[in-house]
Amino acid sequence: MDRLLAFAAMSLLVIVIPGPSVLFVIGRALAHGRRTAMATVLGNVVGSYLLVVAVALGVGTLVERSVAVFVTVKLAGAAYLMYLGVQAYRHRKDMKASAIRAAAGKGERRGDLRTVADGVIVGVTNPKGIVFFAAVLPQFVDHSAGGLPGQMLILGLVPICIGLVTDTLWGLTASAARTWFARSDRRLSMIGGAGGFAMIGLGVTVAATGRAD
Repeated sequence: MDRLLAFAAMSLLVIVIPGPSVLFVIGRALAHGRRTAMATVLGNVVGSYLLVVAVALGVGTLVERSVAVFVTVKLAGAAYLMYLGVQAYRHRKDMKASAIRAAAGKGERRGDLRTVADGVIVGVTNPKGIVFFAAVLPQFVDHSAGGLPGQMLILGLVPICIGLVTDTLWGLTASAARTWFARSDRRLSMIGGAGGFAMIGLGVTVAATGRAD
């Protein structure tokens, strides 16, 4: 229990500092609204837990220790963020029709699944998540108790649950602010462009920062 509480406290400290996943959720919420934001949060959670599984199976150690692998994963995530940002900016003038369809409950299921997949990709290539799960998570397992992969899988649920709550709050807050902009075609187009630029800037930041060793 003491290890669990200590890990929960550290997870909370790390998660409350907005990282790529949080900023991505906010950008998607501003560009596309609450439905897309919530689907993105779900995808992020799944992607983050895939990192936990990778660490539990030993793959995370390779990624964390190999500069080449880490940089490759980081750049892939950054490129995808920039791609999504460009797409959001290109389609910013179509946002009014999208908002009306969403309000009428006519969103396509395929679109939701694609959004979840986008969130998974961003979550699993999040440099902050890779470092945290690969370098911090193993320190809180009880080696004398055995079953290390199982312990990591269980401990990994702690930051996942915390992230689910905080990311949902971020997404709902950003989408609520977007509602005001939706009353005007021009304002909605502006916020869609801002959301796109935010994701592009986030991609550039992810690519330009991080480990240099």
